[in-house]
Amino acid sequence: MTMIPKSPDRSALEQEQFLRILSREEALARFEAALFPRALRTETRKLAAALGAALAEDITATIDVPPFDRSNVDGFAVRSADLAAAGEGAPVRLALNGETVHCGTAPTLQVAAGTATAIATGGPLPRGADAVVMVEHTQPAGQDAIDVRRAVSPGQFVSYAGSDIARGEALLRAGTIIGSREIGMLAACGIAEVGVARRPRVAVISTGDELVQPGEVLGPAEIYDTNGAIVAAAVDENGGEALFLGAVPDDEARLEAAMRNALAEADMLVLSGGTSKGAGDLSHRIISRLGAPGIIAHGVALKPGKPLCLAVCDGKPVVILPGFPTSAMFTFHDMIVPVLRRMAGLPPRSDAKVNATVPVRIASELGRTEFVMVSLVEGREGLIAYPSGKGSGAITSFAQADGFLRIDALADQMPAGTETEVTLFTPHVRVPDLVIVGSHCTGLDLVTAQLAHAGLTVRSIAVGSLGGLAAAKRGECDLAPIHLFDDRSETYNTPYLVEGLELVPGWGRMQGIVFRKDDKRFQGLGAKDAVAAALADPACIMVNRNQGAGTRILIDRLLGGARPEGYWNQPRSHNAVAAAVAQHRADWGMTIAPVAHAAGLDFIPLAEEHYDFAVVSARKQRPAVQAFLDALGSNEVRASLARAGFRPA
Repeated sequence: MTMIPKSPDRSALEQEQFLRILSREEALARFEAALFPRALRTETRKLAAALGAALAEDITATIDVPPFDRSNVDGFAVRSADLAAAGEGAPVRLALNGETVHCGTAPTLQVAAGTATAIATGGPLPRGADAVVMVEHTQPAGQDAIDVRRAVSPGQFVSYAGSDIARGEALLRAGTIIGSREIGMLAACGIAEVGVARRPRVAVISTGDELVQPGEVLGPAEIYDTNGAIVAAAVDENGGEALFLGAVPDDEARLEAAMRNALAEADMLVLSGGTSKGAGDLSHRIISRLGAPGIIAHGVALKPGKPLCLAVCDGKPVVILPGFPTSAMFTFHDMIVPVLRRMAGLPPRSDAKVNATVPVRIASELGRTEFVMVSLVEGREGLIAYPSGKGSGAITSFAQADGFLRIDALADQMPAGTETEVTLFTPHVRVPDLVIVGSHCTGLDLVTAQLAHAGLTVRSIAVGSLGGLAAAKRGECDLAPIHLFDDRSETYNTPYLVEGLELVPGWGRMQGIVFRKDDKRFQGLGAKDAVAAALADPACIMVNRNQGAGTRILIDRLLGGARPEGYWNQPRSHNAVAAAVAQHRADWGMTIAPVAHAAGLDFIPLAEEHYDFAVVSARKQRPAVQAFLDALGSNEVRASLARAGFRPA
């Protein structure tokens, strides 16, 4: 086994491993060098129980398949030389032998010159015969003979012994995943059981005082443990057997006991959280007491995933993933899956790649290789890759993305218009039926639900109204939801249209000031007076919206040139604004009435904005666009929008 060289000063090495940031390639190379080569653990399974397992060794055929020459059709076994002159106008008469050869019966009579033997599909070819004539090409000539009106060539409609699988042939290779087709091949060779790689048992532990298991009630500052479920599922997807051991709080003694018990039971241990080198992160300190060589890498020049910790304790891999879900899942798939699959006897994962153009500038951090999740849509000249932009804490980034692109560690950005390679998460590109790019609204989900129920796929990318208009102009979407107010005309949306775009009315939604019901500073005031009261109180903190959002334009009009505390807090959704106020991180902001009411907040109406759709004229007749427009105008959707607090146009 190749081992990582050890420094004479163990404590100095541990400090270096804890502080030095390694490249992705070096970290993975060190990790694999400390683990491999190692013997593959195997077990024998009956064929019926081998589905989904990986073969542990090459399988060689022990018999010919088929084991004898057999007929491929119902007909008559003949000597081809007897029928050389046969034709429609010159039939050849053959005497019938006194037997019929069925499947599972061995012929006893030889086919002599001028004779034929009746044979069923799959029946063994009799001695003397070298071809089979189909029954459709013959006519009875009494009870003991047939007339044949078509010549046959030697070997016609005959499968020879070993023509499918030859004795001694390599049937399946080690590492092959056994599916239904492989089981059929093994069964055809009479193989009843096979040696397969034993699935490595992988213990999964989540760490953190803030974690609550799904189904329990959330307390203040608590979150549900998503990583445990996600990592366990990913382990099973990649050849392992996950043992989810729950979440352990940040208590060193309890966490060490849990880690020791996990390593006693499992072949591998994966934790999430506790990697960022903070005072509350205990896992990496415990690893040094669990076995040699200990930490291999703690800190990888990777985004997302920099805090990743890789260790080997007495031959068993120990991994501490970052706590944020997207970081955890990306680093697991990129860095851990190759090791897990190798331990499971599986071949390396084969990733499909496509070329796509990035429509917007993507900023990056010098010195770290960055992997950016993207969603793919069809543009005028090929695929377009939209970055998810949700951050490493977003659950949906990984689930909704089609793949990822790579920004080199030496680059500080990827310019708009760059053509780049995208690695897919699935074997094929999933081009959606309908692409929506622009401002998101909960009402939009009520419309697209009908399309989903009809079997259409919808890709909705939230980039704000201005971003949606830009995408529509470039032909990167079918329609762009917008709510943009024009100061000069004092109207919504229409002034922003250009040639090639047309407006389809959507619905009205009331925008206004949101605040907590017990905040007396805003009670009884109109929107303009409420903003004036907020500006007069230095302790009053606002929450803003992102640039490009229609709501941001309204806020800036109300504020004039003022920039109060909280102005640069710019979330991308109405829900985030309501959450900031409800959780006392801000005192006021602007959102829509349905979101404010759902969050239990008070609301001061300002103005009804028009949430409409800029439709790309060239795409309007596409079936998915027509389905969207039909749903938008249906009585069912209009009633749903009204119940949700919107006013259908």
